[in-house]
Amino acid sequence: MTEDTFVYGFEKLDVWKKSREFNRFIYDLTDNFPYSETQNLTSQIRRSSVSIAANIAEGSAKFSNKDFKRYLGISYGSAVELLSHCYLAYDRRYIDVAGLTEIKIKVNEITRMLNSLSKSLKT
Repeated sequence: MTEDTFVYGFEKLDVWKKSREFNRFIYDLTDNFPYSETQNLTSQIRRSSVSIAANIAEGSAKFSNKDFKRYLGISYGSAVELLSHCYLAYDRRYIDVAGLTEIKIKVNEITRMLNSLSKSLKT
């Protein structure tokens, strides 16, 4: 991309950038899950991860801050859903305690950023 490429509003949001980084992390992490989980847990974790950034982007395109806040809430829910799925991955020994801790730290950072952005929007 060049500097003169049109940029959408969500592309400027730090929380969207952080969610995108997290998405890459999750995809790399789940690459090591057993093949038998491809259509199950791997898919669920990845979809939750994708949903975080996607709902930030979609919400930013809405015509009111009230709608945007609603989508930020959906993103928050997706982040927490992902964490719940990762506990199952931990229980199944697909990730270790260090991996789970790293996920929790990243989810905490993203959810805090979502809350801050949501609170900053005037409705």
